[in-house]
Amino acid sequence: MSADAGPRRRAAAWAVHALTASSAAAGVLAVLAAERGAARTALAWMAYTVAVDSIDGTLARAVEVKRVLPIVDGTRLDDIVDYFTYVIVPALFLLHLDLLPAGAAVAVACCPVLASAIGFSRADAKTADHFFTGFPSYWNIVAFYLWGLGWPPAVNAAVVVAFSIAVFVPIRYVYPSRTRVLRPLTIALGLVWGASVLAVLARPGAPLRTVVLASLAFPIYYTLLSFALHASREPR
Repeated sequence: MSADAGPRRRAAAWAVHALTASSAAAGVLAVLAAERGAARTALAWMAYTVAVDSIDGTLARAVEVKRVLPIVDGTRLDDIVDYFTYVIVPALFLLHLDLLPAGAAVAVACCPVLASAIGFSRADAKTADHFFTGFPSYWNIVAFYLWGLGWPPAVNAAVVVAFSIAVFVPIRYVYPSRTRVLRPLTIALGLVWGASVLAVLARPGAPLRTVVLASLAFPIYYTLLSFALHASREPR
């Protein structure tokens, strides 16, 4: 530990790492809910992991965890937790909720697991100017829409395979909390999107399709912004 860090600063650093690690426990609870067929509960736990992932990096920089607590590699912890919660948990969700074709479900679910394993291990997975390289393994978001839109399993399988291939396509995707271009707008729209997702999960019965479709506005904005910035390659 850093010798010049006081006990409060060290406690704050441990608290940030504990917050990050809590997503792994939430992922286990999401899997257990998916096994019971409780889609909304599983997705709510996945939403928790997205919320934590959205703020833990900012908190870590604020309390200087790398300096205060160098014995813990926060980046490695974040990658381990993210791979589990953003990839493994959604893949199991797709399987347990029968969202993929019966005969090919396991094979299709393994596509993101394998693709994202490579994606997470790339040296340029996150660029120096704060972009993701290739589809950034937002499989929990993909899972939400495949559940909410109610498409046929064959269409769901095509979507999963397409995004698995996109992991290897070196397009630069916006890092919502760190990419500077339009960052305030991106964060604001992301918060509205998050509220709409929670509204869908809070309503019992079949997912309200109109809200699910309306919420797609943010992923579309995110994708178009990413493609535009990738194409422009302007200094950022």
